[in-house]
Amino acid sequence: FVWWCQSQPSIIITELSDFKVFFSYLFANMNIFRLAGDMSHVLSIFILLLRLIGSKQATGISLKTQEMFLIVFVTRYLDLFTTFYSIYNSVMKVLYIAATGYIVYMIRFKEPYKSKYDATQDSFLHWKYGALPCAVFAIVTQAISYSLDPIELLWTFSIYLEAIAILPQLIVLQRFREVENLDGHYIFLLGAYRALYIVNWVYRSFYEPYYHHNYVVYVAGVVQTLLYADFFYYYVISKYYGGKFTLPT
Repeated sequence: FVWWCQSQPSIIITELSDFKVFFSYLFANMNIFRLAGDMSHVLSIFILLLRLIGSKQATGISLKTQEMFLIVFVTRYLDLFTTFYSIYNSVMKVLYIAATGYIVYMIRFKEPYKSKYDATQDSFLHWKYGALPCAVFAIVTQAISYSLDPIELLWTFSIYLEAIAILPQLIVLQRFREVENLDGHYIFLLGAYRALYIVNWVYRSFYEPYYHHNYVVYVAGVVQTLLYADFFYYYVISKYYGGKFTLPT
């Protein structure tokens, strides 16, 4: 085998080059932190679906958080129609939109989930205090940068909205106080996804020569992670001591 490799250097170089091109076609700009973050995100959605289907009820789940996440994904991933990055990238975008859309459909329209969703506890005014302020921030941000390209504007809006999309869910859990295991796992994995993406940005800034810094993304990512901090603390404490996961009043 060693002799063959030494005698066929051009073939080996060509094969390695082809493999590199194929790998880039599948996974563009991938590193372990981004992959771990994406897998954490996918697993969180899977756990939420498992929780809904297994319990046949949506008590303790915020429909408003899911609606905001759906808006985030739809407005952020409009580039599906304009730009191809990699197969992995496209598949993940379609998965996020389809899975979150199905969750919204289940809670809003499908029985028995619709009847067992407690709208009185999920009372955060997400259009007034979530989507509208984020839209204003996005317009101001784009105006400051002298760019009102519609795709860029919607992308910036999605970054701001994702930062606060978990708020209705955290409020619902605070009102119920006792958190079911799968609900806790779902939110923990969502927070882990964002924390891993922050590490991904730091890693890329050091190891990608032409990496473009986006401080809107950085600030929104830090804000989003901080929103989970209190939940993380009580989640870890409950797992360490093995008791029920209960949030303070």
